Amino acid sequence: MAELPFDGVRVVELSQWVLAPVAGALLADWGADVIRVERPGGDPYRGLLTQGIGADSAGGVNLSDALANRGKRSITLDLRTERGMAILHQLLGRAEVLITNMRQPALERLKLDADELTRRYPGLVYARGLGYGARGPEAGQAGYDASAFWARGGLAHILTQPQSASQPQRAAQSQHPTPSPSPEPIPQRGAMGDRSAAMALAFGIAAALVKRGRTGQGSVVDVSLLATAMWTLSSDLLSALQGVIPGPRPRRVNPVFGAYRTGDGRFIQLVFLESDRYWADFCRVLGREDLVDDPRFRDLFARRANADACAEILEGEFSRRTFAECRELLGSIDVPWAPVQAVEELLDDPQVIANDYIGEVAVEGGPTYRIPNVPVQFDGRPAQLRRAPENGEHTEQILLELGYTWEQIIELKDAGAAP
Repeated sequence: MAELPFDGVRVVELSQWVLAPVAGALLADWGADVIRVERPGGDPYRGLLTQGIGADSAGGVNLSDALANRGKRSITLDLRTERGMAILHQLLGRAEVLITNMRQPALERLKLDADELTRRYPGLVYARGLGYGARGPEAGQAGYDASAFWARGGLAHILTQPQSASQPQRAAQSQHPTPSPSPEPIPQRGAMGDRSAAMALAFGIAAALVKRGRTGQGSVVDVSLLATAMWTLSSDLLSALQGVIPGPRPRRVNPVFGAYRTGDGRFIQLVFLESDRYWADFCRVLGREDLVDDPRFRDLFARRANADACAEILEGEFSRRTFAECRELLGSIDVPWAPVQAVEELLDDPQVIANDYIGEVAVEGGPTYRIPNVPVQFDGRPAQLRRAPENGEHTEQILLELGYTWEQIIELKDAGAAP
C-alpha cells in the first residue's frame, strides 16, 4: 500500500475498556505503531460478554475486543515494579503520543499524570479519554458511556418517550388517584458514547500532531464522555440555552419529514426539508397529481397549517403499498428519503458493500471474521484491518527493539516486571 497518514507515528496506549483503545485502533488503522501496555491478567474488556458478543462469538475471537484493539501490538508490564515502570518510560521516550483513560488519582500515584509527563517529554502528545472532564469535583470519578454519556449527558432522558396521556387520566377517575410514574429510561446500545468519543479523541490527536510538526511541542488533548454527549445533543442544548426546555419532537410539523408505516408494517423515512422542491414529483410518483395544486398543500406554509390532513392522506398512500413498493417508487425520483432498516439488513446493504464499510480480518491459522471498518477513508480506499493482539503477545519483540538481550528478558519475566 501507499504510505499511510500515520506511518512512523509511535503511540503508547495505557488504557482499558473502550474509549481510549478505540482511539488507538483508529490511529493503527491508518499506519501508527500502537503499543498497548496491559497489566498482568489483561484488560477486563477481554472477558466482557454482552449482546451475544464474547470469547466464542467468532470461532474463539472476542469481536468486541477485536474491534477496539485491531492492528496494535501488546506488551505486558507490571507498573507496580520499578523495572516495569522503567520499560514504560523507555517506550514513552521514543513515542509521539500517549493515550490513556486511567483515572487521574491512579496516574498521579504512578507519576504518569499530564503535568509530570509533559515536563519530562515536552514533545509528547498526551491524550486523555475522560468520563466527566479534567476539572471539577468529579474529575476523578469512574465514567462509563452508560453513565457519563447516556445518563449524565441527557440522552437517556431526551430519547425516552413520556407516558401516554391516557394513564394519568385513568388514575384521575379512581377514588384515590396516584401519580403516573416516569417511564424507565431506555437502555443504551453497547459503547455508543465510547466509540463517538474515540473518534473525537483521534481527531484531537491528529490536530496535536500537526501542531507538533510545526512547533516541536506536544499538547494535552482531552475528550470526555460528558462533553461528547452534549455535542451530540447540540440542537437540544441550543434550545435550553434560549430558555426552551427540550421535549418530545412534535409528530408532524412538516408532514413530509418523518416516518410512514407501509402496508406490511415497515417504515419509510421522508426527509423533505426543502419540501417545495420535492412536493410535485412526490405527488406524481404516488399517483396523486391532485395534491400538487391543492390549496391546502400548495406550499410549505400551507402544508404546515394543514399538517394533520396532509399526513393523514400520506399515511393512506403508504399503508396501501408494501415496503418494497414504496422503496421502488421513491427510488425513481430524486428526493431525500431512506428505508428504516434493521441492523442485520446493513450486512447486505448495497451501499455498505460498495464502500467496504464492513472489513474482513484474516488470521493466519485461525478464523476469518468481519467487523465494522473505520468510517474515514483516504484516497478512495478503506483501511486494511489487522487482528487484535493477545495480552502481552509482543512483549519479547518490543523489549528486543528497546535493546534488551534475551538473558535480560528472561530476568524481567522471572522478576514479574514483564510477565
